Amino acid sequence: MGRMNSPTSWLSLQTLEGGIQLVHTPAAQGDLLAAELVGALKHWGLAAEIQTLCVPDDTGHTTLICNLRPEFQQTVMPRHNTLGLHRTLNSPAPVDPVWALEREIWIALLGSPHRFSFPDVAALQSHVRVRRNMALAARKTALAFNTEAAERPECDWHYEEEPGFILNPGRPLINALIAATQPEATGKLYDFSCYRATEYVILLGIAQELQQHHPALLADLQHLNERHAIRSGQFHEVFLIEYGSMEAPLPAHFYVPGDRLWFRNPDEYSSDVTGYEGSWVMYMGNGLFSNFWKRDKPFTLESKAIEMFHWKDGVYTDEHGELKMDESVVEARVAQTLTNPKATAQVLERMLRMRDPKGVYAEGGCIDTTREYPKGVSLHHCELVLPHY
Repeated sequence: MGRMNSPTSWLSLQTLEGGIQLVHTPAAQGDLLAAELVGALKHWGLAAEIQTLCVPDDTGHTTLICNLRPEFQQTVMPRHNTLGLHRTLNSPAPVDPVWALEREIWIALLGSPHRFSFPDVAALQSHVRVRRNMALAARKTALAFNTEAAERPECDWHYEEEPGFILNPGRPLINALIAATQPEATGKLYDFSCYRATEYVILLGIAQELQQHHPALLADLQHLNERHAIRSGQFHEVFLIEYGSMEAPLPAHFYVPGDRLWFRNPDEYSSDVTGYEGSWVMYMGNGLFSNFWKRDKPFTLESKAIEMFHWKDGVYTDEHGELKMDESVVEARVAQTLTNPKATAQVLERMLRMRDPKGVYAEGGCIDTTREYPKGVSLHHCELVLPHY
């Protein structure tokens, strides 16, 4: 563990905005807390790659700040670029993929330009497990390609006009979410939007954590979903925390496995096609973003940007005067661009910029300034408050 010795190092760590902090610990327990965190990080071989600092306040408490040592950060995620972590870590092979995913989450959090705050080590570990669950669920999720339809396994779900898709009595929430999103469970792909699918992936990741570590809250979540679906804006408000902003955007190559994010379609005309205003995805780790339509072909940042650039080429008007998207045209244009390194570079230069503000279509690209992650659900420090219906 790289404890701070020199005044210069102490000041640099205290003024850094990123990494992890554990807050409001009694001052006398600061060193014990640091030791507990270092002990937790030994499992991922990271105990020697971090630096910590206890910052006292006027109330007799201390905040433990922890992030990566600068040399290690420069080696594995220079300029906060997490997309190559799976390559730069040089883990000994063979590596358990779940272990590798959790390690990637820890490193991205510790090397983050945004400071993630937790009340204790247990809450931090719960957060990592939820992110792991979500990333693994996203890797398994596959939908039928239909941006306007909505269906679910009938044995688990039924639809009501106001509440939406709700659980049938006695059908376990975790099993029902898996049945709707993972075709191995039912042998069928179900139609629903990528946005709604991200909600199911997030809900599944949370529910799996609750099953192991907070069963009373899982029972409440089960009962809620038997009465009313939480979706769209309400889902964001109830379950998620957004970080980054238009004023302080996150780096374009910084993503933590389990992040939900939006790629914006910067072309005004094609963004009028239903379902093509942008693309909601989960970051799954290993430099890959979810592709719920073609699970075996997940997106890289570059492939996603190139696909979205060519949405402008696939727009057509159907016999009813409605704007539609011809995906075969998009695929052909993408393939054509990828055969030309100069054209590829030009598309990426255009697309891998921060997006314009809402309603503006100018020089911005597809990269959003923010990401989203779930509120804490640890047993003793739970941030999630469920609505009542």
